[in-house]
Amino acid sequence: MAAAARCLPLLALLLLLPSGSIGGQEPVAAEKWADEMRAFEQADGATPPRSGGVLFVGSSSIRLWDLERAFPGCGFVNRGFGGSTLADSIRWFDRVIRPHAPALIVVYAGDNDIANGLTPAETAADFARLVALTHRHVPDARIVYLTIKPSVARWSMIDRQREANRRIEGLCAADERLRYLDVGACLLSDEGRPDPSFFVEDGLHLSDRGYALWNERVREVIRELDASRLRSETR
Repeated sequence: MAAAARCLPLLALLLLLPSGSIGGQEPVAAEKWADEMRAFEQADGATPPRSGGVLFVGSSSIRLWDLERAFPGCGFVNRGFGGSTLADSIRWFDRVIRPHAPALIVVYAGDNDIANGLTPAETAADFARLVALTHRHVPDARIVYLTIKPSVARWSMIDRQREANRRIEGLCAADERLRYLDVGACLLSDEGRPDPSFFVEDGLHLSDRGYALWNERVREVIRELDASRLRSETR
């Protein structure tokens, strides 16, 4: 299927979505992420980006993920910056995503969006914009969206988080290059609430036990997508 044709379902849905944080919030000052962006550029200067790799992008749940420990020898690149939203990944796209021209992007963002007061519809709209921007520059990139996780600290937001997840799941279903990956259900206890053992003391960020669950799920989907890509290339 041609790249342009694959974009049509998502773009059609995008037109129906309300303006998200890009248009509805005050712009984030450029200085807010200046140190992080300089660090990324220094890392890219020391090890020039190689196109076609796997890039992890998003907020602190990405930034704190020890990818080399989780996926040894795979060379996955971490470009998470703590406290960021989907809109921030859009704003900094040319510094964070575009230089790598990745074959696969793993995204965890949306958690802070909801916490900052965005609606589920606005959060989904920003995800759609990030996808559209990515595919404008890297048409064949596959994007794995990790669902907004339930957490002890933000349990009061669970209904809005789940609604945002449902909306984003619908967007992912409209494009074969997108994958919606539930990484939240595994963090719940038998009573259906966040299991504190999967979180560090702040009740928001994952503990080693929590990341172990995510490692397993992400490893499985990356393996599946890579096998699918190889099958497509041999047809």
